[in-house]
Amino acid sequence: MFTLIILSNNTYAQITKDIKHDEALSVLLAAKKMAEKSNILVNIAVVDAGANLKAFIRMDESFIGSIDVAIKKAKTARYFNIDTGKLGELTQPGGIIYNIEHSNGGLITFPGGIPIKNKDGKIIGAIGVSGGTIDQDRAIATAGAASVIE
Repeated sequence: MFTLIILSNNTYAQITKDIKHDEALSVLLAAKKMAEKSNILVNIAVVDAGANLKAFIRMDESFIGSIDVAIKKAKTARYFNIDTGKLGELTQPGGIIYNIEHSNGGLITFPGGIPIKNKDGKIIGAIGVSGGTIDQDRAIATAGAASVIE
């Protein structure tokens, strides 16, 4: 009986591509480095493949209100596997998914959330950045996400 349980657990083991904690920290630090270089105070969130918070930093004196926005940008990017800015283009009045930002406990559909892919091109998580302009947030998030494959 014991052998069957072990075999059963192995047979049904969850096989996923997920960001490792050292990769999440690397993404976080690469984004933080770019933010510091640009003199922009931001909040940075990294979520895993299941959209669960894996790493987070609030830079000193960054906006408190941006904490939730950074986390939601990361989750939104992972929920839909798309740059949140590109998703936002589809959510405008008359767009094919207008008002989707009201789903999933609230989404963010403007730039600053980017899926994170591994070297094989598989999505392993996402990063969200908030506190700068939307262009600054997107650039910082992009730099963080790119650090995994560099």
